[in-house]
Amino acid sequence: MKFIDEAHIRVEAGGGGDGCIAFLREKFRPNGGPAGGDGGRGGDIVACADPGLTTLLDVSLRRVFRGERGQDGRGKSRHGRAGTDTVIRMPVGTQVRRPGAPELTVDLVRAGQAAVLAAGGHGGRGNARFATPTHQAPRQAEKGRCGQARDLVLELSLLADAGLVGLPNAGKSSLLTRVSAARPKVADYPFTTLEPALGVVRAGAESSFVLADVPGLIAGASRGSGLGLKFLRHLSRTRLLVHLLDCSMTDQAGSLAAFETVTAELAAHSAGLAGKPQLAVLSKCDLSEVREQAPALRKALEDRNIEVHTVSAASGDGIEELVAAVARRLAGG
Repeated sequence: MKFIDEAHIRVEAGGGGDGCIAFLREKFRPNGGPAGGDGGRGGDIVACADPGLTTLLDVSLRRVFRGERGQDGRGKSRHGRAGTDTVIRMPVGTQVRRPGAPELTVDLVRAGQAAVLAAGGHGGRGNARFATPTHQAPRQAEKGRCGQARDLVLELSLLADAGLVGLPNAGKSSLLTRVSAARPKVADYPFTTLEPALGVVRAGAESSFVLADVPGLIAGASRGSGLGLKFLRHLSRTRLLVHLLDCSMTDQAGSLAAFETVTAELAAHSAGLAGKPQLAVLSKCDLSEVREQAPALRKALEDRNIEVHTVSAASGDGIEELVAAVARRLAGG
C-alpha cells in the first residue's frame, strides 16, 4: 500500500432535523392539542485511531466526509432519529489541524482514541415544546441547525522510541533489518528508503522499543532538498536519535563533516530535534578501512560528549551492545 503521510480533507457534520407542527386528532379527542415532535440531532464526524492502519491513503482518496442529517420530527410527539456518526479511521500518530494554524485540533496518540472533528447540528423543537397555558395551540416549530463544517490538514507522525538518522546509504535500513522483523528495501545506492519504516526491537526477555528508519538526509533537507523535509517530522516524537555514520567511503574529516551536516539539518528543522539526545554509530565495521578510522573518530565524537558504538549489520558485530545501549538510554540510564 502506498505510504501517504499528509492529507487535506473537508468535514461536514449532519444538520439537525426540523421540528414538526402537528396536532393530536383522535376519536373522541378532536382537539387533543399540539403533538409535533423534535427533529433528531445531526451525525458527528469522528476521527478514530486504528492500529491496523499505517498510511493516510484511504483518507486522502475520499477528501470530503459528510455526516447524516437528523430525521425530522413527526406527529404524535414522535421525535426524529439522530443522524449516524461518520467515523474516519486514521493511523495512530495522526495529527489534525486547521489549514495555516500551528496549534493542533486533535492528536491521536493511542489505539482506539476518538475525537469529534465536527459536531452535528441540534434538531429543531416541535410545536409541542411551545405550548403554554395561554397559548395552547402554537403553530410554530424550529428548523434544525446546520452541522459544523471545516477544512482540515492531517499529518502522520510515526510513534517511535528511537529514530535512525544519517546520510543516504549510511546503512540505516540494513541495521533495522538486523535488529527487528522489519524488512525495508536494502540496496547499494542512495535514497533506497523512500518512506519511513518501523521495527520492534527486543532488548532482553521483557523489554522492547520501537525503532524508526527515515530516508537519508542531505544538506538542505530542512529546506526541502532530497526527501528530508517530508519525513523529518517523523522524528519529532522520538526520545533518542541513533546517528549512523558510514566511514567506508571517506576519511575522518569527511565522516565528521557528514555528522555535522545531519546535525545542522536537524537543528534547522526545529529546536526540538536538535535538543534530542543521540548516540553515534559507526556502521560497516567489518570493513578494514572502517576499523582503521574508528579509534580516532570515536575519540573526536566522545570529546563532544557523544556516545559512540561500532557495528556491522552484515556480521552482527556490536549489534547486541548497541541494542542494550539504546534500551538503557530510553530507560533513563
